[in-house]
Amino acid sequence: MAGTSVDSIVIGLGVMGAASAAHLARRGQRVLGFDAYPRGHTQGSSHGRSRIIREAYFEAPEYVPLVQRAYKLWRELEEASAQTLLTTTGGLCTGSPESSAVSGALQSAELHGLPHELLSAAEVTARFPGFSLAEDMVGVLEPRAGVLHANRCVAALLDIATQHGADLHHDEPVIRWSANGQGVRVETAAGSYLADRLVVTAGPWASELLAELTLPLQVQRVVNAHLESRRPERFAAARFPVFIMQVAEGHYYGMPFMPGQGVKIGRHDNIQPCTPQTIRRDIDPAEIETLRGVLDRYLPGAAGPVMSSFTCMYTSTPDRHFILDRHPEHPQVVYGCGFSGHGFKFAPVIGEVLSDLAVEGATSNDVAFLSAARLALSARG
Repeated sequence: MAGTSVDSIVIGLGVMGAASAAHLARRGQRVLGFDAYPRGHTQGSSHGRSRIIREAYFEAPEYVPLVQRAYKLWRELEEASAQTLLTTTGGLCTGSPESSAVSGALQSAELHGLPHELLSAAEVTARFPGFSLAEDMVGVLEPRAGVLHANRCVAALLDIATQHGADLHHDEPVIRWSANGQGVRVETAAGSYLADRLVVTAGPWASELLAELTLPLQVQRVVNAHLESRRPERFAAARFPVFIMQVAEGHYYGMPFMPGQGVKIGRHDNIQPCTPQTIRRDIDPAEIETLRGVLDRYLPGAAGPVMSSFTCMYTSTPDRHFILDRHPEHPQVVYGCGFSGHGFKFAPVIGEVLSDLAVEGATSNDVAFLSAARLALSARG
């Protein structure tokens, strides 16, 4: 395959790379995609059965137009793939009134005119008897939040890319890439490939593939658990929301009970630095008991026997915002990284942005706040 030439190459076929390949292929590009592991692998950041999608975005109100575009694109992908990818449950951000989860969600909801309710702890329990919040806590309830069926989402994006002609090479690690005049050369374990442009969506491997940019990325180990519920009727997705809890024990997220999946919980702020090579994949019983303890305190009856548990990786920036940009020396190279544990829901619009930047050099989506330049300015400041 030496010398194979295409319009665009995508490195990394997790959810962001799958979305980028799909958008590029749908706009008529000849696309090659590479991933170091077999399709459906569990080595990166996109695996698992579920992710939260929410609109009243507490991290920053600038994300709201992007997540609204993502909602539209997920629904279009559902139609194209003839399967359910997004289940609406409503969502509840809980914490003290001053917590970032609550105050940030309110800020985004009010600025963008989003439907929402601010509930006291008693009102939360009256609405959702499964919650047992401290009296000084409140909750921001938003109706459009829900569950993305993660593995299905990634598979649907890969399938759409393939249906539109993309040639996706799983289990073919990229060794290096280099600028080749106005194009690029990508070398893998199996061959050398040429393209006019390159999209790098390598997740926790971004620091290796973009080493010359010295991006301030930190890879972190994250543990998630699915537990059978002792009160499944109370926590069922038909009557219980996805949830984020910023509490004394830490910052947690979770999903309501779903058949075959139970109740899901993970901790968002438990920083355990690692690399893709050094991450510890085994899970200590104490880690599960910590998650169970949080459920027992705030969602009594939610946590029964463990159904499954798994690790994944966050790749985080210092300000916890994404990086979407063009290479400063090679404009034919664009990249997305640093999704900081909250990027999955944005995947279809991230793919749209990266394909726009690769082909057109610009995008109509407002992503200026996600440029790499902000991090350099912050470091100098």
